[in-house]
Amino acid sequence: MRIVPILMAVLVSALIYVFVFERARIAAVLPEKSQETAQPGPQGESARAEDGPMRVVVLRSSSREVDSAVTLRGQTEADRVVELRAETSGLVISDPLRKGAFVDRGDLLCRLDPAAREAALLEARARLAEAKARVPEAEARLEEARAQREEAEINFNAAENLAGEGFSSQSRVAATRAALRSSEAAVQSARSGLQAARAGIEGARAAVANAEKEIERLRITAPFAGVLETDAAEIGSLLQPGALCATVLQLDPMKLVGFVSELQVARVTKGASATARTASGREVAGEVSFLSRSADQTTRTFRVEIRVANPDLTLRDGETAEITVDAAGKAAHLLPQSALTLDDGGTLGLRLVDGDQQVTFVPVTLLRDTPNGVWLTGLPDEAEVIVIGQEYVTEGVRVDPVYQELVQ
Repeated sequence: MRIVPILMAVLVSALIYVFVFERARIAAVLPEKSQETAQPGPQGESARAEDGPMRVVVLRSSSREVDSAVTLRGQTEADRVVELRAETSGLVISDPLRKGAFVDRGDLLCRLDPAAREAALLEARARLAEAKARVPEAEARLEEARAQREEAEINFNAAENLAGEGFSSQSRVAATRAALRSSEAAVQSARSGLQAARAGIEGARAAVANAEKEIERLRITAPFAGVLETDAAEIGSLLQPGALCATVLQLDPMKLVGFVSELQVARVTKGASATARTASGREVAGEVSFLSRSADQTTRTFRVEIRVANPDLTLRDGETAEITVDAAGKAAHLLPQSALTLDDGGTLGLRLVDGDQQVTFVPVTLLRDTPNGVWLTGLPDEAEVIVIGQEYVTEGVRVDPVYQELVQ
């Protein structure tokens, strides 16, 4: 039946409660029996915990300056990656460079067939020369029109004066006025012709520049020194605008990219020294060149970039790396992890022994975990930490400390 296991469990629970929580009362009722069964300790003393403070093991610990570096997981990235694409159409007439080749700035990667572009350039230059030749002719016509206008003004003024004195008819005045208006119109027309000639020069210059730029687009060159990640376009290939010629990587300097959590981002500063160890075992050093001001919406982390020198190009794009960024040091204690405990509110901390041999609880912050223990902050510079028995005492209780040297 199931009732028997239930009764046994209740009985065992009752016995445990009596021996744990009512042990003092039982000892008071049976003092003689307790004395008979008491066993002598290592030094001949009675082991009765009821008669005195509880014995605990205590370590004297001193704070030390600890380098609180921030460790990130990241990868290497090329400082610059450029896909060189055609800006015009044409057949490739240059021999291709193979991927992995080193190129300098200005090296030719792809050359396209000029076809009729050189003839178009010659035609544009000829039109520019023709437009320039029209300017002196237009200027001469303007000067001629201005001279004719001056003559018409003189004739009009003379006719008007003679008519006022009665020596000329009004028809003569009207004829000279019409001649003056015609000469003014001729001046305006000549001025417009000059402006048109000058505009023709600018248009011809633009056509020449466009033809020259079109010829420049036939040569696709490396914008910086680097390594070809892809083969250049094969000879005879037809490239349309936007077609890929080659991809160039700049590997010196190299970037190390990692992501720091929002809890540690305040400890990373631009310009801070950093070291990294790649998956291949290479160790490099550099400094923080960029710290993002905006967190990733998915991971809530901030991008960190470290620039390192890579003159021999041994670092490759995309290698996994463990990055360590230097941060300001902190005073901390190295203590066994087993000494950590929780108070009634669930706060992580340590139980210490004060000058009156009473127990106090101090909250701590975990700085770093090491094989020799954990580095903790929040403690005074000198602390007596209970490392054995801290779970059996509470704050304010008097204890009998037994001191032990801490091997650090």
